[in-house]
Order: sequence, then structure tokens, then C-alpha cells
Amino acid sequence: KARKLDMDPLKANLSKSYTISSTAACSDQEIFLLVLVCSSPENRTRRNVIRQTWGNVTDTRGYAVLTLFALGKPTSVAAQLEIDEESQKHRDIIEGSFIDSPEAQTQKMLMIVEWTVTFCPHARYILKTDEEMFVGIPSLAGYLLSLTQLEDVYTGRVIHQRVPDRAPQSPGFVPIHRYSEEFYPDYCDGRAFVMSQDVVRKVYVAAKEVPVSLPPDIFVGICAKKAGITPIHSSRFSGEKHISYNRCCYKFIFTSSNVKEDELFKDWKETNDGEDCSLLETYYSLVSCKVLTYI
Repeated sequence: KARKLDMDPLKANLSKSYTISSTAACSDQEIFLLVLVCSSPENRTRRNVIRQTWGNVTDTRGYAVLTLFALGKPTSVAAQLEIDEESQKHRDIIEGSFIDSPEAQTQKMLMIVEWTVTFCPHARYILKTDEEMFVGIPSLAGYLLSLTQLEDVYTGRVIHQRVPDRAPQSPGFVPIHRYSEEFYPDYCDGRAFVMSQDVVRKVYVAAKEVPVSLPPDIFVGICAKKAGITPIHSSRFSGEKHISYNRCCYKFIFTSSNVKEDELFKDWKETNDGEDCSLLETYYSLVSCKVLTYI
């Protein structure tokens, strides 16, 4: 099913699923790494900062990288007009036809999956990440190029044996009828994870049997399990942690969470100064990075 997907009906009725579809962004070119950044409609400033820092990488080691932003619709007409203008200027926005809200994040995840298999079927790897992250594109691309396993790649910071939230008052409440097992299957933390194209296609097929009311990263994890895919853990993804800045550490890790805009400019400039770090420098930087992170 995943190999023989027919996306033509969706292409013929774009306005049903997307307010802005940016269908030409991939235009049948060979993309090595497609980066899809989940963003809030109102956060134009943050998107601009990403465009000027880690989202500005279009090529790494001769392989094409493409960064796009995934949004839901804002609630005001004025905000929508601003997004239309931003889209015309940058041509890097995918906007779903649903209202963006905390409850719609799994819908946004599903939109990313659907858009990828429909309009970017030649992208080899897909990084889903969030707008508050720092992403080390060169180090991540280097890691992906080193992989000997080219299919069934679903990698990130793996969450093991998480228990569903059964407290009815909690915003993350999951009733037993929605998910009945004691633990969630292992899944990659949703702030940043990578899937190979075949995994995205398998998730798309499996998604029809999984409740969209589950949190987005758990939703993907359950779809992956249904498709027989096991997540691959890498501690170079930070998950929810903000990793204290250190140049050689940031050249090695893939992500750091909750990075402020002024920090992002500084960190990106320093890590891309062209100076490589020795193995020894990287080792000591990682030690100090981890120590500072846990203090």
C-alpha cells in the first residue's frame, strides 16, 4: 500500500486540505533532507530568524536541503493576510485548512506526512522539528549520510515505556477507549525526529487506523509500530532539554530545545565559522555541555 499510493485525488482538490500548499517547493527535484518546521501562525519573527540561521542551509556536502514551515490557519483575517504576504515573499509555507491550536497539533503532523508523500516523494529523509529548536543541519546530514540502513529509518530521542495520562482533569488526558494498553510503544520525542521517505509513506497508510486525538509524537510512534518499524535512539537529539551552548558541542549535537532568538543568531554564527573541532575538543565540549545541562 505504501509503495503504490495514489495521491492524484488530493492534488485535484487542494483547497480542501490546504489554504497555502507551496506545491512547487519540491518540484520533483532530488531532496536529500526535507526539514518541516511546525510553527504558530503568529510567529513570523521566529520564522525569519530560522530563515537567517539554520534554516538557510540549502546544500550540505553537495546534497540538497529544503526547509519549509507548517502552520494551521490563524483566527483573524489580518493575520491570514500577513501569512499570505509572507508566503508570496518566501514560498516556504504550508498552511492547513484547519485552525491552529494546541489541540490541532496531531492534525498538523498528519498534514506534514500527507504533504510529503504527495508533493515531495523524492525527499530521502524528512526532519520534523519545532520552531523553538536549534538544529545542526551539517552534523545531522553527516549522520544520515553515514547510515548503512537506508530504509525503515525513524530516529530521534526515543521515549521508552511512557504511561498514558489517565487523569480526566489533565490537558493530556487519554481515556482507555482511545488507547487501552498500559504503555505507549517506544516513540521519538516530537520536538525533532527523522523519518526516511518509506517510513513517511507507511505512517500515512497506518494513520487511517490511529486516533488523531492522541499527541502527535505518540501518534507517529503508534503508526510506526503498526508498520513494523522500530525507532532508533540517538542522544544527539536533545528532546525537551535545552543544551547549554558550547561551540564544539553544538557542532556535534543535532538539536537543542528552547533556544532564544538572539542566542540562535550567535550560536549559528559561531558553529558555522569554518573552524573544525578536534576529537578531543568535541569530547570535552560534550562533557561540559552535559554537565551544564543537568545542573
